[in-house]
Amino acid sequence: MIQAANRIRHRPYRWGGGHRRWRSRGYDCSGSVSYVMHAAGLLDSPLDSTSFMRWGGGGAGQWVRIYANREHVFAVIAGLRWDTSMTAEGDGHGPGWSEEMRSTGGFRLRHPLGVERATAVS
Repeated sequence: MIQAANRIRHRPYRWGGGHRRWRSRGYDCSGSVSYVMHAAGLLDSPLDSTSFMRWGGGGAGQWVRIYANREHVFAVIAGLRWDTSMTAEGDGHGPGWSEEMRSTGGFRLRHPLGVERATAVS
């Protein structure tokens, strides 16, 4: 997921970007999250933010969390926020990473099904 995200990191924000085809000149929030989930083999076609509100399982996953509402979606992958706004990278408009969390009020918390949970090795 991280490797896939890094391939489109710093692309410009483009409304509807990533929805007609996986490779796009720019990506919107749901297009960038869809791209990453597709690269991980978890999504066959792009979803909009409203669809992500019902996608996967409810609640937090151990490694991947999806926060979605009717207007926006972002992911937290291994503790880093993958988002198209309010990121510390570049101008903050387009896919990028941030170590800082944003408010999650009004978002539904989801997680992808099929992501293996890490187990402790003794």
